[in-house]
Amino acid sequence: MNTAAFYHRPESEYAYLYDQDTLHIRLRTAKADIQEVFVLKGDPYLLNEEKWYEHEVKMTQIGSTDTHDYWQLETGAPYRRLQYAFHLIDHDGAEVFYGDRGTFPYTEATCQTANYYFRLPYFHEIDRFDAPEWVKETVWYQIFPERFANGDVSNDPEGTLPWGSKLPDRTDSFGGDLQGVYDHLDYLEGLGINGIYFCPIFKANSNHKYDTIDYYEIDPDFGDKALFKKLVDECHRRGIRIMLDAVFNHMGDKSPEWQDVIEKEADSKYRDWFHIRDFPVRYGENGNFEGATTLSFDSFAFTPHMPKLNTANPEVEAYLLDIATYWIKEFDIDAWRLDVANEVDHHFWKKFYQATTAVKPDFYILGEIWHSSQSWLQGDEFHGVMNYAFTETIEDFFIQKKISASKMIAGLNEQLMLYRQQTNQMMFNMLDSHDTARLLTICGENKDLAKATLAFTFLQIGAPCIYYGTEIGMLGENDPDCRRCMIWEEDEQDKTFFAFTKALIKLRKDNYQLLSEGELVWLATDDEKKQIAFARKWNGEVWTAYFNCGDVPYYVEHDGDVLFHHQAEQGEDGSWAVGQYGCIIYRETTEKSC
Repeated sequence: MNTAAFYHRPESEYAYLYDQDTLHIRLRTAKADIQEVFVLKGDPYLLNEEKWYEHEVKMTQIGSTDTHDYWQLETGAPYRRLQYAFHLIDHDGAEVFYGDRGTFPYTEATCQTANYYFRLPYFHEIDRFDAPEWVKETVWYQIFPERFANGDVSNDPEGTLPWGSKLPDRTDSFGGDLQGVYDHLDYLEGLGINGIYFCPIFKANSNHKYDTIDYYEIDPDFGDKALFKKLVDECHRRGIRIMLDAVFNHMGDKSPEWQDVIEKEADSKYRDWFHIRDFPVRYGENGNFEGATTLSFDSFAFTPHMPKLNTANPEVEAYLLDIATYWIKEFDIDAWRLDVANEVDHHFWKKFYQATTAVKPDFYILGEIWHSSQSWLQGDEFHGVMNYAFTETIEDFFIQKKISASKMIAGLNEQLMLYRQQTNQMMFNMLDSHDTARLLTICGENKDLAKATLAFTFLQIGAPCIYYGTEIGMLGENDPDCRRCMIWEEDEQDKTFFAFTKALIKLRKDNYQLLSEGELVWLATDDEKKQIAFARKWNGEVWTAYFNCGDVPYYVEHDGDVLFHHQAEQGEDGSWAVGQYGCIIYRETTEKSC
């Protein structure tokens, strides 16, 4: 028995309140090392009176990675406090007790020792990770405003190019604006999405608007506040939520604050708003030029046009928090996506959480973090992150062919076990974005492969997102090519891909509870044939999904209703042959053991 692999930590993703009365307890052990795990649990003040350690409860193995197995128990407690430990049995019958003080022989004397147990002293609802319920049923649609639609030519910036007249360079303008989005709300509603994530819309110098000049103003290239209010209200009327992009890590170098620093240098009242090493900070001087790796001030990456804000400065903190709440109070936005969120201090994000949720309790806070994010997802900063680590694991199997099916499953399980269940439900799952090459491009323009990857992602826990144009088969390499103009000529749109995406969105929205809250059970996986099967179970309902990435047909015999299929044909005997990059999803007529 590998006791060194045991891991549990109270008041973390290993022991947390899922809802007001339900506690999730998890345990990690070495892979394939332990046969059974039981939990000894009860009220800490009744250990000897009730001898509750004699009535242990079996845990369920909920997933495995390359190195570990994970176990879970869902439970409650009548007095909203709990004392607990683990009884582990390996495949040879050896038994141990594992608790707050480590491992001990599994004996009655050990079980009677109160100090050996883990404790959750009281279930405080205020400390629970409280996630906005509406996110579970949301399918997001990301819009890069400059490239979605030009609805008002009167606000086109100087030098605007004809729509879609060329592949985009970094400084090109094509005139996309908020009026263009408003004009196409029927299209978005018809697709079925119910959340729009806008890249920045505030006044800025560039076409991408990540170099903010004024956080209180809509960029005049996009429209004005009256138009934005009209757009938000109409989206809400249609059941579509709105998420804006906030760049609080840095400002643009054309902002009044930074221009004041350039002009007055050390005498500027804004000098401590930034992380300045020495003066002057002017572009082209003192090492401050494009391509330099040692600037006289901290910036986003080594970009002198985006000086980094000092969010520990109380003046900066107050300024940014006022901005964050202003757009909620005045325009009723539903969410913030926070750019470069991992480079801003935790102290600021905790205050950001308190300020925004005080205005709108079900407000959604999404951080742009590309790596493991436990520090930001404890319930007092963000609700979710852009789940690149999760979706890139899917892409590594389906698209890049870097890993096997079993390795993908291990990687997905590893990510899921980093966070509480309600946190996983809030994660933002996208396969492409304004920062990456487009899905169909990385699939080598293989539309069946792109569809299979989309379908698999939509069946996972977390809120899926479609990047504008993916639904009609748009192409694009990495930035700036992934920011092409949306194709509105119907004869140039892939209507079949659109219909597939629309059906997938409907499937997700109509069954969001099963796909967000339901149990995930991995079934048979064949690495050689590149075939995967898994079940999603919730409230007595069971779905079984089969995916085939190999060139050998995947023959499936199943009882139940076919909910969705692609690249799959039914034979005369009722069985299905799932071809390469195909899938089929069944709903069981009665719940079966998986």
